[in-house]
Amino acid sequence: MTLFATLRQRLFRWQSDGTAPTRLGQRRVFILPTGAGLLFTIALVVMLIGAINYTLALGHALVFLLAGIALNGMVHTFRNLHGLIVTPGRCEPVFAGEIAHFPLRLGNERNSPRLGLELEAAPGAGSTHADIAGNEMQRVSLPLPAERRGWLSLPRVRLWTRYPLGLFRAWSYLQPEMRCLVYPAPLASPLPPAVPTLRGGEHGNDGGEEDFAGFRLRQPADSPRHVAWKASARAPSRPLLVKQFAGGAQVELRLDWDLTNPALPAETRLSLLTGWVLAADALGACYALRLPGTDIPAGTGEQHRRRCLETLALATL
Repeated sequence: MTLFATLRQRLFRWQSDGTAPTRLGQRRVFILPTGAGLLFTIALVVMLIGAINYTLALGHALVFLLAGIALNGMVHTFRNLHGLIVTPGRCEPVFAGEIAHFPLRLGNERNSPRLGLELEAAPGAGSTHADIAGNEMQRVSLPLPAERRGWLSLPRVRLWTRYPLGLFRAWSYLQPEMRCLVYPAPLASPLPPAVPTLRGGEHGNDGGEEDFAGFRLRQPADSPRHVAWKASARAPSRPLLVKQFAGGAQVELRLDWDLTNPALPAETRLSLLTGWVLAADALGACYALRLPGTDIPAGTGEQHRRRCLETLALATL
């Protein structure tokens, strides 16, 4: 590791923020002239030389006036970041191939506004603009492409401003401990056939089906022998109906790793299982998930769906 890389690593470790709110103090804000600021400085030097050569008092006054304006702008550029409070938020999971959004809250405890703030999480990912009114807090979201499943950590964030004159650029580096869970990219495919199972009772298949609970619309995963043919014949223009029974025999979907094609890559098989989980959840079906070394019992609802997707996202095969 080179000396420059070592110093940079120590600097960014010193600036590591974790998950607590961070206040940008004097030692965390850096400032340098922009390209326009350097050209402005050269122009002032040329004007000063001309004023000295021709002994122009008004030329001297103009040069010092412009230099004072530039120095005043430098102070305002620095103060636009100094004292800003940055608080990390909570990331929502996304699917591979989508854009992950890392929320940050920017707090301004001054009466004056902070204008022209820019944040960038990674080169080429696009910057986020923010203007914060006095004594207010604004929520911004940093976009970052989620290319593969698993945990996506937020890289070093650059916060900068060139307000108000554009002659100086003040910036600060942030490293909040934020990460986003990336699910496998779902692939649409037919669901596996439903499997009858016993739930909540001691009855067999016949005894469970005696507790009739009503009808519902047929779903692709339903077995044809559960279709209420007589009830469906009364309204041939409507979708087929399926009998529902309380307790006893029910059906569930078993989303098993072994049901996918072994010739496919592991990531493709995980994507197929992800598509099955989403399809089963959309149908309101009861489904179980099985991976090598992991067996999630059958269930329904939002928490069950999240548990299955998290297992697929963090699977090690």
